[in-house]
Order: sequence, then structure tokens, then C-alpha cells
Amino acid sequence: MKHTLRFRAYLPDDVASEAWRHIDILRQIRNHAVRGYYNSDYNDKPSDYDQHSKLKDWTDQWPTFADPSQHAAQQAISQIHSDLETLKERRNEGYDVGRLQWQGNGEFRSVSYNQSRRWNVDYNAGDDRFVRLRLEKIGWFNIRADRDVPPAENIDEVILKKETTGEWYVSLVTTVEDTPEKPPLSEIEPEDCVGVDLGITSYIHTSENLSVDTLDLSEEYDRYAREQRKLDRKEHGSANWEKQRRKVAQAKRTIKRKVRDYQHKLTTWLVTEYDVVAVEDLDVKPMMETSQNAKNKQDAAWSRFIELLEYKADLHGTHVEKVKPEGTTKECAVCGVETAKPIWVREHSCPACGHTEDRDLNAAKNILYRGLTQLGAGRSESTPVQTALPTFTPRSEAVDAKRVVEAGSPGA
Repeated sequence: MKHTLRFRAYLPDDVASEAWRHIDILRQIRNHAVRGYYNSDYNDKPSDYDQHSKLKDWTDQWPTFADPSQHAAQQAISQIHSDLETLKERRNEGYDVGRLQWQGNGEFRSVSYNQSRRWNVDYNAGDDRFVRLRLEKIGWFNIRADRDVPPAENIDEVILKKETTGEWYVSLVTTVEDTPEKPPLSEIEPEDCVGVDLGITSYIHTSENLSVDTLDLSEEYDRYAREQRKLDRKEHGSANWEKQRRKVAQAKRTIKRKVRDYQHKLTTWLVTEYDVVAVEDLDVKPMMETSQNAKNKQDAAWSRFIELLEYKADLHGTHVEKVKPEGTTKECAVCGVETAKPIWVREHSCPACGHTEDRDLNAAKNILYRGLTQLGAGRSESTPVQTALPTFTPRSEAVDAKRVVEAGSPGA
């Protein structure tokens, strides 16, 4: 499987200037390819190979198009067609998707290479904390080696990106061969399976009755709002505006990093603690558009949480099964009868069998049962709670978000 290592990069001024100039030219090539695709006949859309072959004609017409690596230009065009395939898949799944958008100055921020002859790695940087990296037509620069940097021949792809804060980062994509095998379902014990309900009052609530709080980012959002108000008072495009824009980007980056770190710790704990993790397959976009809790759901970043969970499951040999969330809150985990309840009602009480428990715990149990059924591990001769869950309901335990951040996992 593919594994991505991200490093902070330190580019000399001349190299940074050249890299940013090349990225902007790649943005223009990308926009030109997008326009050519959408302006072509519906039944004769160009492929990425068709547009690669047109690069020579484009560079003859616009000589600056020849300045960046032509391999990087082909990669930018290939990414367009990869994005188009993603849009097509989402459309076929019933999602309302639009078109690829024209990207303005500064919106396209990266350059990528996927052929090993396009880069070099030098471990003799004169400082053990750094390794030197060279990219075709951009030049040499240092990356901070806070972990082992793979040799050039073991790298599948290199992506250089300039963040909105002005910092540069390099992502090295490698292939991990010796990932553990996922255990056979017949050998997995019920206590090694967990259902995860994603929520607002708690970040996650598991079928073992463990709830983990959401992060308190109120101070970070206050700072972000202050910096944004200062930016609104600056003259757009001025030196002071650019300086303040970076402060806004830094405040936003702080929030993003804290959420990402939190998600990394939670997902790592789940895939190392359990052999099967069932989780809701949420479609976040319409929820963000219609819910009054959109900000909280954006903070939660559930889509990225699920992506991290699946990614780490492959690294650790854990089954992750996504299930449809519809009805998991209404359905009784014992008898299966549905009972509608408004969001402010936090307890599930079944009028059919009399079963009563926490609303999120009930949903987590249903999620686990659905996940095991989809995997083919359920047994039809018993009720959901008997087949998919331990025969006991553990005592409720709430974990403060600060404990996760400091310790690294809820169980630490």
C-alpha cells in the first residue's frame, strides 16, 4: 500500500522564487487543459494522453509553458482527469457534483513528480537534522529529517507544496510491502469489535459505552476571528494586507493541526485496540449546508476522520466497515423496532421491548451490528445485540479531549 511521509522544506530564496514561478505556470497549463476539456464536444472529450500530446503545441504558442518540467506539466494534466473520474463516480452514486473550477492566482499551490529520475536525495547536508532534496528544474533545498527519509529509488512520488502561511512542505509517497494481514473473521472475538457513532455532544461514542469529548477550540477560534477582522480593515493587496493574511492563515492552521493531531491519536487507538471497527458513512456536505450545527460538524471533520481510519486500518491489519447511518439512532439495538426522536432527546427508550439506554450507545451498537452483517460475520439465529455485541453492557466512561491530546489515546 501507499504511505505518505510529510516533511517541512526550507528553500533558498532563489529556489523558492523559481518553484513558485513554475507552480504558477503549471496553474495556467492546468486551467488551459480544463477549458479545452469542457469546450470540446460532449461525445469527443479528450483523454489525459490526448492533452499530454498537445503540450508541445501549447509551448510553441506560449513559450513560458516550457519553463517548468514537462513531466510536472503532464502530472498537472493527469490530476485533472483523476479529479474528473472522482466527480463521475460521485455523480453515479447519486451525489450532486459540479465541474472543475478555474483556479486563480495563488490557488494552485503544488508541483508533483512520479518518476525517480526527476529527483535526487543527498544525506550529506552538513547537519544531521536535514537531508537535501533536488527536484527537476527547481533545484536543491533542505528538508527537516524528523524521521527517516527513504532513498531516492524507494520514493514513488514527490509533491512540493507551498502552504497559505508561506511555509513549504514536501510529501514523499512510498510503498509499504510488509503490512500485516487482516485476521480472518472466524477468528475475531466479539470483544475485539467496536461500533463508532460520530456525534456533536461527544466526538465519538463506542458500542462499549466509551464517549470521547470534542476538542475545545474556542480560544483558537477567537484568535482566528480577531485576525480576520484585522484583515478586513487592510487595503486588499497591500503589503500590510499580505502580512495580515499570513497571520489569518497561521491562526487557521493552528486549528487544523490540533484537529488533525486529535484525529490521528483517536484513529490509531481504534485500529490498534480492535480487529473490526464499524463506522457511519456520513455524507457531510448536505449536513454542512442545512444544519445549524454546521460549524461544529466542520470542526469534527468526520470525512477526514474516516479516511484516516481506513488508511491506518490497512497499515495495522484491521477491518474497517462503513455502514449507512440512516436509522441507526431510531432503531432499537435489541428488537429492531424504530422510534423517532428529536435530537435533544438523549435517551433511547423502546416502546416495544422496553429497552432503555443512552441514545448514542444504542446507535453505536446498531452500527456495529450492520458492519458485522456487511462483513458476513453476523449470525441470523439470534438478535442483533446477541450476535454482534458482548452479552454485557459496560459502565459508561467519558474521556476528556485533553486526555487524548496529552496521552495519545483514550486508553492511556
